[in-house]
Amino acid sequence: MAETRKKGGETVARSASILVITTFISSILGYIRNIVITSTFGAGIESDAYYAAFTVPDLIYTLLVGGALGAAFIPVFSSYIVVDDHDNARKMGSSVYSLIGLMSAALCILGIIFARPLMELLVDFEGDALSLTVLLTRIMFAQSFFMCLTGISQGVLQSYKKFMPPAIGGVCYNVVIIFGGILLSKYLRLGVMGFSMAVVLGAVINFAIQIPFIRGQGFRYTPMLDIHHEGVKRFIKLVIPMLLGIGVSEINLIVNQKFASGLEESTVTLLKQAQTIMVLPTRIFAAQLAVPMLPTLSGYVVKGMKKEYSHGVGKCFRSILFIIVPVVVAFITIREPMIRFLYKHGKFTEENVHTVALLLAVYSIGILGWSLREIILRGFYSVNETKTPVKVNITILCLNMLLSWLLVKPLGAAGLALAYSISGLVSMSILAYLLRRKVGPYEGKKNLESFLKDFVSAGIMGGALIILTHILEKVFGADGKTGQLLELIILAAVGVLVYLVMAYLLRVEELSDFLKMVKSRLHIGKRAK
Repeated sequence: MAETRKKGGETVARSASILVITTFISSILGYIRNIVITSTFGAGIESDAYYAAFTVPDLIYTLLVGGALGAAFIPVFSSYIVVDDHDNARKMGSSVYSLIGLMSAALCILGIIFARPLMELLVDFEGDALSLTVLLTRIMFAQSFFMCLTGISQGVLQSYKKFMPPAIGGVCYNVVIIFGGILLSKYLRLGVMGFSMAVVLGAVINFAIQIPFIRGQGFRYTPMLDIHHEGVKRFIKLVIPMLLGIGVSEINLIVNQKFASGLEESTVTLLKQAQTIMVLPTRIFAAQLAVPMLPTLSGYVVKGMKKEYSHGVGKCFRSILFIIVPVVVAFITIREPMIRFLYKHGKFTEENVHTVALLLAVYSIGILGWSLREIILRGFYSVNETKTPVKVNITILCLNMLLSWLLVKPLGAAGLALAYSISGLVSMSILAYLLRRKVGPYEGKKNLESFLKDFVSAGIMGGALIILTHILEKVFGADGKTGQLLELIILAAVGVLVYLVMAYLLRVEELSDFLKMVKSRLHIGKRAK
């Protein structure tokens, strides 16, 4: 049993390290994409319209490709793979492909037809801003068809524990948007519409990348739609509540955007820039650790390995704490030099820098809650429990809307960020308590001890960074990209060093796991057999 637990943990860690690296690259490319847009169009009507129109395809990408489809598909499809029932796996997978293909085609058509009322619901734009947003939305809705198929394709590959092809597809998606957008907008003079068309092209290429790898696993799509197949019925039962469960963080961001669009011009763009940085820890670390965690935990459940299940959840919990706690502290303490370097280009002003930095600090309060929630949700889904997350997430949606309404007037955009952060912490707390009631303890004492050690280590790191920031700003000044870059490099290096030293002195268990992962990625030391 101990050996099985060790192998399972190594599999999750190894797969997660691959996903973290590729997702980090993809996120950097996403940041570059935003820089190109804001540098070209500034913080005004065109960029506001693009980000508002991108709301729907971005939600589809995060919800279906990064979450719900795979989370519902993997436990069912894996249950056939584990027992070598490849015939039922083919029938179930093919039927789901057909079902999702038909539904996504209908979604695409309806989205194009009803784009105007949809945007009127999501934003408070008027006149030219609303018309441009509707046009861009209609262009980008074609993305939904390919992204839905990509979500199932990635579910197939991840069930076979093949994580690299989906990750590569995500990287290519952003590459195509950047270079395709530049080509279409500047050289073909299509303006911001060029970036919208590039979004669709990126989705097509992302899907195409998955196909040869799926065939390499021996899976062959057969045109069929057997909705009475036991696996298909299980999938349908799981996917609807999972859409809400995994997508609640994205839906809450849309609520933020709705309220922000009623504030002064450029607020949507500035809020989006803060969100782009804020979601990185969750998407790069928490979500990517949760991806290989789901098939592993599902395997434990099928085999009745309760101790291994509890250890797996607890281990993932502590791994997230070890990474996310210092990231949150860093985001708060060095937010201004970071935002200044990342975003102060072209038409982006120093005043914009201060606004985005403030929003990032407030958003950072809730990062830990939204990150741990990714792990807890997979804990529920691996035991086929979806009703509890749905009830909690409906409550959290209502809480976020209420808090946004209460806080937007006195605090403006910062009030929206605060509402989102509070909602994340409340969601995590409730779900963690209910999962413990459902499956029993998952090493809670060790989790608490790990959190306290991480918090102390990160607190000392934060103090060092505050002092060092004041010193470096006098040395390098606020202007000049070279000085800004050097300042960030020094701050990052010192921050990592202080945190790791403190973790070593406090004997944080996850430090050794982290160093092993780094060594394996750098090909240092012995390879795991």
